[in-house]
Amino acid sequence: MASAPIAVLTGASSGIGAATARRLAAAGYRVVVTARRKDRIEAVAAEINEAGHQAMAYALDVTDRAAVDEFATAFREIAVLVNNAGGALGADPVATGDPADWRQMYEVNVIGVLNLTQALLPALEASGDGTVVVLSSTAGHATYEGGGGYVAAKNGARVLAETLRLEMVGRPVRVIEIAPGMVKTEEFATTRFRGDTEKAAKVYEGVAEPLTADDVADTVTWAVTRPPHVNIDLLVVRPRAQASNTKVHRESE
Repeated sequence: MASAPIAVLTGASSGIGAATARRLAAAGYRVVVTARRKDRIEAVAAEINEAGHQAMAYALDVTDRAAVDEFATAFREIAVLVNNAGGALGADPVATGDPADWRQMYEVNVIGVLNLTQALLPALEASGDGTVVVLSSTAGHATYEGGGGYVAAKNGARVLAETLRLEMVGRPVRVIEIAPGMVKTEEFATTRFRGDTEKAAKVYEGVAEPLTADDVADTVTWAVTRPPHVNIDLLVVRPRAQASNTKVHRESE
């Protein structure tokens, strides 16, 4: 009996990454959940294993290239790489934005994706049917005030995916970009506003049903499990209440 295909996920300690790991495991993949927080990914892996699926945890900082290269040596074949690690810092205008925040967002959202993708491409190609998923954002497709650093980083992730798809044509690796809009998770906005829960709550204020992590995980799993000849180049997913990055319906009080 052939062993289950392997799916590697970054940023899988919570939110979209953890939800996607659960869904891919249920779909028959052996999931490798990675993130910096060892205790959190071990808890996610334990939950998946207790549910009768297959998971293992590996503490990893996607911006540490030496650590990424060492991680990659453990695999001869990988079926799926989900580049989910990312995030936003601050909402300052370009005029006063902190260059350190911009640099950190670029390192995680772009260089992190580059590191994992480069390190695991040989194993993805060796599988004969590899899939690279890049979790970008609608921020990578349209800008908004106060989002300059994050928008720039997610544009970088988007362009990386587009370029890789061109360069991999004719080889057995698909490149999928999933661009979520407003997703309410337990950490994204709180991290962006450095623990200010009041400011974070205002992002979703009056929005009846923002997307959940599981909504996005469902979308990723659907795209990954299409027949091998079907490539979902780009899938933008927003809640019904969000028509664009700057037009959101909020219920009046």
